[in-house]
Amino acid sequence: MGDVTGFLKNDRELPTRRPVAVRIQDWREVYEPFAKDKVEVQAGRCMDCGIPFCHNGCPLGNLIPEWNDLVYRDRWADAIDRLHATNNFPEFTGRLCPAPCEASCVLGISQEPVTIEQVEKQIIEKAFAAGWVSPVLPTRRTGKKVAVVGSGPAGLAAAQQLTRAGHEVTVFERSDRIGGLLRYGIPEFKMEKSVIDRRLAQMEAEGTEFRAGVNVGVDITAAKLRSDHDAVVLAGGATQWRDLPVPGRELGGIHQAMEFLPWANRVQQGDVTEAPITAAGKNVVIIGGGDTGADCLGTSHRQGAASIHQFEIMPRPPEGRPESNPWPTWPFMFRTSSAHEEGGERVFAVNTECFLGDEDGNVRALRAHEVEFAEGRFHKVEGSEFELPCELVLLAMGFTGPERGGLLDGLGVDISDRGNVARSKDWATTVDGVFVAGDMGRGQSLIVWAIAEGRSAAAAVDEWLMGQTGLPRPVLPTSAPQK
Repeated sequence: MGDVTGFLKNDRELPTRRPVAVRIQDWREVYEPFAKDKVEVQAGRCMDCGIPFCHNGCPLGNLIPEWNDLVYRDRWADAIDRLHATNNFPEFTGRLCPAPCEASCVLGISQEPVTIEQVEKQIIEKAFAAGWVSPVLPTRRTGKKVAVVGSGPAGLAAAQQLTRAGHEVTVFERSDRIGGLLRYGIPEFKMEKSVIDRRLAQMEAEGTEFRAGVNVGVDITAAKLRSDHDAVVLAGGATQWRDLPVPGRELGGIHQAMEFLPWANRVQQGDVTEAPITAAGKNVVIIGGGDTGADCLGTSHRQGAASIHQFEIMPRPPEGRPESNPWPTWPFMFRTSSAHEEGGERVFAVNTECFLGDEDGNVRALRAHEVEFAEGRFHKVEGSEFELPCELVLLAMGFTGPERGGLLDGLGVDISDRGNVARSKDWATTVDGVFVAGDMGRGQSLIVWAIAEGRSAAAAVDEWLMGQTGLPRPVLPTSAPQK
């Protein structure tokens, strides 16, 4: 524990966001720099709580009190060593994780919790700036070849761990660039893509091979993949989006979020000068109140939407933690992201009935009504119907599991009752030598779970190949194979 009275003397403080009028004119990350001395003060708020529940809140098992103490004592180089011991990519989680660690912080029982995520981000950014992030080369070469399919956080974590264990690892990605949803699902204002590129440079220097633009199961058959490699890790994510099958769904101007978001990133990458799907000058409705919906919101602001409404079928959450949702569980409460701060109207407890079109076959409005939740289902509030003009509708209602066909059918892996790739407690699928990690086996989840599962699956693969492993195993899968 650094400052024994830090939590008594100092309030929680975070970096300020750039003014809304300024930041919606560009695609840079929204936060201002945070001074080093302020970070050390915040780290000093970490208590000597005896049982650090933040460890349990973090699937990675991050050694949070340890690196908080090291930051407070100005031992930043030691802090990054402790952080990297459990987390391959703190620069990703420090920007994108909803911070379940903070929800379970003991200080959070009676005060605002420690700024764990911000301290984490500051540690890794200082480490990159100081040149402390260098390739970690394997001490031996095993001669074993491993294919990792998918280059999101689970795939990258598995690949880095297996490369460092001495295996020859190739990461296959069907998109034209490496990064998965980190690359094309996360807007620049949440994470600039240079953050991904600098980490990929480290991994390439360590020996990981990346093959972008390769759709495994189409460009390479499943049989070829298995014959060329001693083991396979499936980390393709849960990319099968949930649709809204209501009258008018076929109209032009209605798109899935993941049909819309990648184009904005491609504009920033210089691939195109203008996105073919844009909110510019349009009345926009986003259906879905989660993080993906907020990403669509922030993107629509920057593209110059005329108006934006974000629909959520659930009722508005309470402002504070409800009694039915006690510490240290994740609090289901009202949250405001940077995108919500920028404008638009959030509409809760509403259900879309149908879309209305114009003479050209494009959406011109939607019809909806309010709902109440009772007896386990939603009920229409009679007399609450309304019509809302819109020329662009974005569906951000989550994902139902991995895409079927192609690779999965070619491999012949079993699918669980929940629609995910079935797996054992050893991360193995029902096909010998084929393992699965991240959303493909777990279902749609958090980035910390993806990295933790990638690390654990890598240890399982290493043990399967070599008979034993020295790689850490932070978590176990939550479900066994379903026959």
